[in-house]
Amino acid sequence: MNPLQERAQRLQEELKKTSPLIVAYSGGVDSAYLAYAAYRALGSRMLAVAALSASFSNRDRSMAETCAQKFKFPHEFIETDELLNPEYRANNPNRCFFCKDELFTKLAALAASRGFAAVAYGVNVDDRGDWRPGERAARKHQVLTPLLDCGLTKADIRALAHEAGVPVWDRPASACLASRIAYGLEVTPERLRVVEQAEEAVRELGFQQFRVRHHGNLARLEVAPEEMARALDPAMAHRFAKIFKSLGFAYATLDLDGYRRGSLNVSLAKSSVPHSTS
Repeated sequence: MNPLQERAQRLQEELKKTSPLIVAYSGGVDSAYLAYAAYRALGSRMLAVAALSASFSNRDRSMAETCAQKFKFPHEFIETDELLNPEYRANNPNRCFFCKDELFTKLAALAASRGFAAVAYGVNVDDRGDWRPGERAARKHQVLTPLLDCGLTKADIRALAHEAGVPVWDRPASACLASRIAYGLEVTPERLRVVEQAEEAVRELGFQQFRVRHHGNLARLEVAPEEMARALDPAMAHRFAKIFKSLGFAYATLDLDGYRRGSLNVSLAKSSVPHSTS
């Protein structure tokens, strides 16, 4: 058995120690593989739960449903109300804490009402050391971290998910829609909707790895380096401008540094806050 398979086997053994178990489920590769692994270990004694709110895109919901339907593991959706919290809407660098605190509060209540032993989520080894206020919320609620505990990296998870046939194994990283809104700019349902519509329009143009960053009256598009040449074509630039201006932005710009995780944290560079991975 190779080291990766040994870690996968250890994950199965660890998951069997806590039953029944709720998995916080977003439809991304980490939570999808964790849900798949929990179902293998626990069968019907697990439940994957995804939170619906304005920051959870329709695309994410579709991905979550597709994966659950393929493996037939128990899953359901609940609603979260982070947008009712003025500290979340204020969109300071600790925004994610309030989002995850709302999520884990709801999941803890669900676990208590239905007799689940614990809640787990998909943080992994590569997430350590990043600026992730959500992890503080996870510790507050004693949420389990089985992927991290078993030493699984993002590359490990993708490889295992690919081997298992998890549909989203190669899906690009995708944080919530609120991560696209510049710090200090209030998170509102309208701004989240505009970001979602903008990204769907860019996706329809064939781009794979990108972000649309909302800076008030300016939309900043980041695309992956391998897609930059196509994005720089004057005809494509015109299409970008048309998309963004039709959604109410006064200005549209293509970021020449390309897509990178946590780019909105450039403004925090002089503070003690490390970079995030949004």
